[in-house]
Amino acid sequence: MRFTFVGDSMTIGRAGDFTWRYRMWQHLTSVLGTPFAIVGPRDALYDTGADAAVSHAYAAPDFPAGARAHLAGWGEGWLHMAPVIADTVTAHRTDVLLVSLGLIDLGFYTDSDQTALNAREFIAAARTANPRVKMVLLPVIPNVRAESDAPFAAECDRFNELLAKAVADLDDPMSPILLTSRPTGYDIHRDTYDGTHPGPTGEHRLAAAFADAMHQAWGLGGPYAPRP
Repeated sequence: MRFTFVGDSMTIGRAGDFTWRYRMWQHLTSVLGTPFAIVGPRDALYDTGADAAVSHAYAAPDFPAGARAHLAGWGEGWLHMAPVIADTVTAHRTDVLLVSLGLIDLGFYTDSDQTALNAREFIAAARTANPRVKMVLLPVIPNVRAESDAPFAAECDRFNELLAKAVADLDDPMSPILLTSRPTGYDIHRDTYDGTHPGPTGEHRLAAAFADAMHQAWGLGGPYAPRP
């Protein structure tokens, strides 16, 4: 089974981060009884000094180079990933897409309606590359901006409603789509380092949301067991 992480700055991480991708790799290693691979066209972290994804300074030295692959970008969203997902799925023979997108779209690029349309385009494009691809989608977690910007908070809520509708409309037994719940107990003031990007506890909670959704819906793996 071949997994591809798709996301924005919360998924790519910055130099010195563990990333929730690492936490998920740990989980899959511990619960899957069959071989799996993490695949994708990129493997770097974002370097704030260089303002580019050029760092490989992961906080965990046991995170193997072969498992660091992803399709994530600092400042990228559904708008950016929809045009490239088909080539990624084709080139890397992806079986399962683990997707965390939307916050950056709503914050800088598109309103909730257009963001939802881009999500639907992403799903359609992924299926052109692999008609049996599975997808797990994380709803947008409103960040600290939503606490003081009511219109932005409303757009986050509306997009999550539209994303849920898209999943209900487009779910297919041959190519199932899961919408995870908001990570249990996720608090942007405790689980992030800046009100948006996950710290270690946030990384565990994000990984748990994906892991538990796949276990509960598909019987894949097992329940997430957070590590200290």
